[in-house]
Amino acid sequence: MFRQAVIRLAQRESTMFHYFGGANSNRFYNTTSARRMMQMSTTASSSLTNIASRSGSAEPSVSGSWRPQLTKIVATIGPTSEQLPVLKDLVRCGLRIMRLNFSHATVEEVELRIANLKQCEGRHGNIQHEKDGERNVRAVLLDTRGPEIRMGKLKNDFSGHETIHLTAGNEVNLRTSEDWSHNGSTETDIFIDYPKLHKVLSPGSKILLDDGAIILTVKDVESSKEFHGNVVCTIDNSGDLRSRAGVNLPGAETDLPALSVKDKVDIRYGMTKDVDYIAASFVQSAAHVREIKAYVKQCAQELEWDPSYPLPLIISKIESQTALKNFDEILKESDGIMVARGDLGVEIPIHQVTNAQKEMVAACNAVGKPVIVATQMLESMAKNPRPTRAEVSDVTNAVYDGADAVMTSGETAKGKYPVETIKMMNEIIASAEQFAVDRPDLVSPSYGGKIFANNTSEGCIEASIAKATVAAATKRGAAAIIVLAKIGSDLPRLVSAYRPNVPIVTFVPSSKMARQLILNRGIHPVVGALSGVSFHKRPAIAIKRAKEMGFVNSCDDVVIVGIEDDEKEEFGTMKVTSVP
Repeated sequence: MFRQAVIRLAQRESTMFHYFGGANSNRFYNTTSARRMMQMSTTASSSLTNIASRSGSAEPSVSGSWRPQLTKIVATIGPTSEQLPVLKDLVRCGLRIMRLNFSHATVEEVELRIANLKQCEGRHGNIQHEKDGERNVRAVLLDTRGPEIRMGKLKNDFSGHETIHLTAGNEVNLRTSEDWSHNGSTETDIFIDYPKLHKVLSPGSKILLDDGAIILTVKDVESSKEFHGNVVCTIDNSGDLRSRAGVNLPGAETDLPALSVKDKVDIRYGMTKDVDYIAASFVQSAAHVREIKAYVKQCAQELEWDPSYPLPLIISKIESQTALKNFDEILKESDGIMVARGDLGVEIPIHQVTNAQKEMVAACNAVGKPVIVATQMLESMAKNPRPTRAEVSDVTNAVYDGADAVMTSGETAKGKYPVETIKMMNEIIASAEQFAVDRPDLVSPSYGGKIFANNTSEGCIEASIAKATVAAATKRGAAAIIVLAKIGSDLPRLVSAYRPNVPIVTFVPSSKMARQLILNRGIHPVVGALSGVSFHKRPAIAIKRAKEMGFVNSCDDVVIVGIEDDEKEEFGTMKVTSVP
C-alpha cells in the first residue's frame, strides 16, 4: 500500500511536468524521476517489511554465538541494582560501564558496588585460559557532584522534609551571608551559598530553583558591596521548595572552581579503587579540565602510582550555557564528553537541548572522542516495565546521531525494573543499528564515520591503517575486525572513529587498557589472550579466541590489523581471512 502511494505520487509528478514542459522536452526527466521514486518506494517497502517481521531480541546469554551491540550502555548503579544477583543480570543484559553517582553514594555503597561488579562474569568466562580477575571487562565511572550553587537549609527544618511555599508575584530576597545560613531560609529570605551572587546578576536576569520548578526574575541588585550583596527577585510562578534545592543561573559567568572540596576527596578515594573514568560535573572551560587533570596527576603521585600506569580518563559533562560557548576548547582538553541534558535543559531553552545534543555528538565524532548521551532516556521505566514511545525514539536517535554510549540514571539506580531497563535499551540499540545498516540514507551523516574521515590529519599512520581496515571490512562484508593492540596504541580508538558496522574485537595486554577502551563504540576488549605469543602467531590465536567467545563463526570473513615494533621502526599489518 505504501509502495502504491509513492508510485501514484511519481505518476502525478510525471503528468505535471509533461503538462508544463511538453511531451518531448521532459520525457527523459519524467521517466527517470518516476523510476527513482519507484526504486525509493521499493526500498522503503522492503525495509518496512523487514521491520514488521522482526521480533524482540533473544534472552541475553554469556555463551554461544552473538552479534554484540556497538553502542555501549552506561548504567547508574544504586540501591535497587547494587546486589550481586541483580548486577549479574545487568552485565548479562548489556551493562558495559557502571556509573557511581558521588552526589549520593556513600563509601560503603561504593565498596559494595565495585566488589560485586568484579564478581560478574561476562564473555571472558568462555575463555578458560584467562585469569579469574580478567574475565569481566566492565569499567567504572566516577561522577562528581561538582561545584554546585544551592539554597540553604529551611528554617526549623529538623526532619529534612519541610517545605516553604513561594507565591507568584511576591518578592523574595536572596541572601549570601553566613548569618542567613544559620538562621535558615523562609518565604521572604532565602540563603544562597555563593557569596558573589550579586556580582554575576543584573535586573532582568533569571534564577531557576530546584531544576526550574520555581523561576525568579531579578528586580534589584545590591552591587556596591564586594561580598554578600542582597538580590531582590520577583517570583514568576508559585511552588514549594525544600532545603538545599539546586540553583541555576542561566547565562551568568561565575567564578566557581573546577572542583569542590568534596570532589577532591571523592576523586582521591576513587583512585584508590582504580576507577577508569571521571565524569566532571559543571565544567565551564578548558582551564577547568586542565585543573582536574593536574589534580588527578597529583593524587597519583601522592598515592605512589607507577608513572606508567594510566590515569582515569576525564569525561567533561556539558550542562551550562557557558560550557556550550566554550565547547570546542573543552572538547580539545577532554578525553570524552557527556551530554548532560538534565541541567542543560534548565540552563538553555528546553527545545534547544536536542539541537545542542546533535551538535556536540557530531563534534565528538569529528575528532574521534567518545560521547555519552545521558538523562531521562528511559525515565518512565523507573515505575513501569515498558518505556514510552517517545523514550524509545530518544534512545534510537542518540544511536543515529553517533553516540558512543547511552546512559541510564534513576531507572537503574532506584527504579523498580533495572534489569528490564537495560534489556530494553540493548534491544533498542540493536534495532537502531540494524536499521542504520539497512537504510543509511535515513540516519545522521555523522553515524558512519564520514565526519571523522574528512577531519583526520594527513600523515597519521595509525589513522591511515584504521581507515583501510574499515574499508576492507565493509567491502568484504566481514563479521568482525580483530585489532592486535599494544600498550599506548591509538589504533583501536581510530578504528572505532571510522564507525564500522561490525564488532571491533581488540586484544590488549592489560585490564586497565581494556576498561578504558570499552566506552568507545564497537570496541570489545579481550585481555591477555596473546601474552607471550610471537607477532606472527597472534592472528591465528586471536581468531580462535574470538570464535570461542562467539564473535565469529566458521567461514566468516574477518579483518585482522596490528602494529608491531621492528628493531628500527613500527610497521602495520592488515590481513583479510576466513575463520577456519
